Amino acid sequence: MSEREKLALSHPVSVMLDKEPADFKRQDFLRLIESKQLERISFHYLGLDGKMRELKIPVSGRYQVETILAEGERVDGSSIYKGLVDMGLSDLYVVPVYKSAFFNPFDDRSLDFVCRYFDAQGRPAPFTLDNILAQAHRLFRKNSGLELRALGELEFFLIGNFEPKLYLPEKKRSYQAMSPFIKSGQILDEMMRYVTQITGAVKYAHTEAGYVDSVRSDFEEIDGKQAEQLEIEFLPRPIEDMADYLVLARWLIRNVAYKYGLIATFTPKIEEGVAGSGLHFHLEMTKEGKNIMVEQNGQLSQEARRLIGGLCYYADSLTAFGNTVSSSYLRLVPNLEAPTRICWSDLNRSALIRVPLGWTGVENLARLINPSDQTDFTRPESRQTVELRSPDGSALIHLLLAGMAMAADWAFRPEQTISGENQPLELARKLYVKGNIFEDRELLESLPRLPGSCVESARILRDKRELYERDGAFPPSIIDYTVRMLEAEDDEFMAKKLADVPADERLREIRKIMHKDLHKH
Repeated sequence: MSEREKLALSHPVSVMLDKEPADFKRQDFLRLIESKQLERISFHYLGLDGKMRELKIPVSGRYQVETILAEGERVDGSSIYKGLVDMGLSDLYVVPVYKSAFFNPFDDRSLDFVCRYFDAQGRPAPFTLDNILAQAHRLFRKNSGLELRALGELEFFLIGNFEPKLYLPEKKRSYQAMSPFIKSGQILDEMMRYVTQITGAVKYAHTEAGYVDSVRSDFEEIDGKQAEQLEIEFLPRPIEDMADYLVLARWLIRNVAYKYGLIATFTPKIEEGVAGSGLHFHLEMTKEGKNIMVEQNGQLSQEARRLIGGLCYYADSLTAFGNTVSSSYLRLVPNLEAPTRICWSDLNRSALIRVPLGWTGVENLARLINPSDQTDFTRPESRQTVELRSPDGSALIHLLLAGMAMAADWAFRPEQTISGENQPLELARKLYVKGNIFEDRELLESLPRLPGSCVESARILRDKRELYERDGAFPPSIIDYTVRMLEAEDDEFMAKKLADVPADERLREIRKIMHKDLHKH
């Protein structure tokens, strides 16, 4: 038995084929389909709303299966990317990515794939979210000689009737709590199992700080029910893979919740005074497969500081992809571990960009408290990342990560060095802070603000669209679509309107805003 087969959460397709996903071939799948007597192939591909679409293809013959795996299938692009594809030229090809193959945990007769879009000439369709991300990462690699890896912290609420109502957790004190105070532990275990088997990239899972004993809402789906906040955090992976993994994870999480008669929602906020659901992203840069975020002396590398400067430069416009609904801006408020100003810091959760602990200068800490085991353990590379804390569960994940890749690319462009001064490094120097910025009024007022509404975010994106359209990374049609989507929220004066109504009416209006997007992305 190979080492892979000994691990309970190993990728089942890898175990059966005794291969790593990167080595999967078409003939492997033909043998697998025959040996397991599978009945269908399911293709998954991104829609304009950031959710996966699905095409089920019956297995009726060897040649038919090989044709599908070799050439993909055609779909109606004018429906999936409505408004971006002319109905007269609407067909697109969807072609399976072999390394993405997985067994569908909700359909034991299916072999599933994530697909990429191609146009009639066999070129990657330039307006699809996955191909935009791939193009942005190509630009960064070309101009910097580096690779980007990302990890996401996927926060969400499980909402339902958790019976019996015993051992109720305290409000705001359920972070990393255990049963019996938290009732969803076994459900989270199941979610983590499926996401781990399919992606191989889960770091850990735990409860978050948000808890609501009885949700008040005009939406019958959640009214009067309990809500527990959970998080699944990932390991760093190539940026395109991480985007796919997070979208698949949202699909898996929703399906497991549905199985138990619960609602899983990634919406940014469900109750005033209760922690919202963020989708923080960590980035690391690698060269020849090695993390280059710290110097040999343990200090943050110049490359890492350039990356931070790039993220700061793009930060206000990135909200157009990372904070796409009105309730996003009910989460981005002071003193709830959500940023409102553009700055960065070490370990500091009040900053927009945080440099978390990365095991720099320390290793094998367990031997300090386990004297019976003094076995050496040496990491092959650094684990340091930098974390962007503004995005939330409404994010269009592929476009957000594409924007972050463009920010990184901007930071490494030679034209950013003017008269001997490197603009990204200078920006990083100016925007470094220490301590809780919300407790220092003078410091707070000196820092650039993040947008306060979708409409403001749309205006900033329109003004700075060249940052994204540069070198053909983001098609103008995608920028126009995003601007229209944000402007439709019509929330520029939301805070003033809410401040001018009586308290009870204000709370009802806030709940309408928070709950209208339960299942948007």
